[in-house]
Amino acid sequence: MTDHSANANNLSSNNLSTSVASTNSSVKIAIIGGGLSGLFTATLLERAIAQRSTQAHNEAEASNSVNTQHPQITIFEKSRSVGRLATRYRTDRLTNQNWQWAFGAQFFTAKSDSFAQFIAPWLQSGLLQPWCAQVVELTPADGNAEPIISKKEQWDTTHARYISSPKMTSWGRELADNLTNSSLKFKTRVAPLSTEHHQSTDQQTELFDELGASLGYFDWVICTAPNLQAIELLADSGFCKQAQISQAKMLACYTLMLGWDKVSMLPQTLQNSVAATTTPVWDVAYPQQSILAKIFVEHQKPSHSELLPSVTIHANNDWSEAHVNDDLEIIQAQLLVAAKQALNWNNDTAPSQVDCHRWRYAATVINKGEEGLGVLVDNDRHWIVSGDWCGQGNIESCYLMAEQVVEVVAAALSL
Repeated sequence: MTDHSANANNLSSNNLSTSVASTNSSVKIAIIGGGLSGLFTATLLERAIAQRSTQAHNEAEASNSVNTQHPQITIFEKSRSVGRLATRYRTDRLTNQNWQWAFGAQFFTAKSDSFAQFIAPWLQSGLLQPWCAQVVELTPADGNAEPIISKKEQWDTTHARYISSPKMTSWGRELADNLTNSSLKFKTRVAPLSTEHHQSTDQQTELFDELGASLGYFDWVICTAPNLQAIELLADSGFCKQAQISQAKMLACYTLMLGWDKVSMLPQTLQNSVAATTTPVWDVAYPQQSILAKIFVEHQKPSHSELLPSVTIHANNDWSEAHVNDDLEIIQAQLLVAAKQALNWNNDTAPSQVDCHRWRYAATVINKGEEGLGVLVDNDRHWIVSGDWCGQGNIESCYLMAEQVVEVVAAALSL
């Protein structure tokens, strides 16, 4: 259930306004995490600021008053890039073509009106595209028997699944490039907060990096890290909703990435040509009775036809969680055995490219009928904990939680 403490009526906006006025400086907002939750939050904050700026400009012209400074937003990201929509690729030196794997989220949906409106410009530009995949159920080979493949459904544009093109990382990078009043600090790991970081006299928080260097003072701190990382960041901070962070449970996921040199080298199970096989043409498979959860054919996605044959496989979350601390080479070997049973290759049709990745925080466990926590707000400290795991654990939740964050901050700043 949504945390109603996020309601603007409960915020200490008067104290914040006094702090800003006394220091004669613009409000400073820190966002910890440059994934989609952080990027959506910065984007929506900038839009709220721009809307308020236009209104203030019109009011200033009418009253000849001086316009105030705009809030400054800083995003701290521990990695080298932004966005949750991860992509990995390799290049064939002979052909200069790529194998490419969307080894994080494969697609997303837009069920809410606000998110559908938000993504509309990128759909028009073609950066985002609906994926009308043919989906099958696949029972892996048992002994000498062939895998059994049966049609399940076809995704359509009515209940669309969207991908980013040419890479799943492309959208996150464009979101970052479109930010105008936000700065991104890459390869910056924010140190855990403590009660000493919060200056109660002026409602500001001083952030530090992992080496102890100051990152500056901020009027608002918004944490969009996965919940276990958020727990570590705020463990000794006195954050008033610390216990609620621990309520969310996240499961791991292993991703296996396979590639072949040519389409003609694919095993029969992946020969998606009606003339070549009686197997149903498919793009996505749900393996049955397997440690594998989903198989995605990358080179058949929209605008991916130039790719070399590439297949991404996600392991079952429960199995991944049970083996989350196992050696990655052992995990890869186990997944290869399961993948061979599912795709039924032999020595002549075995993949030439193999890679494996471990996601420690991949899937949020949501009990049936639950709506998620909603964003968690500490009104006294002006700290907010957000992220997809506060909602349904998907990409649309990144956006919906960003909306909640912006509603809180905008109300406090009278945006």
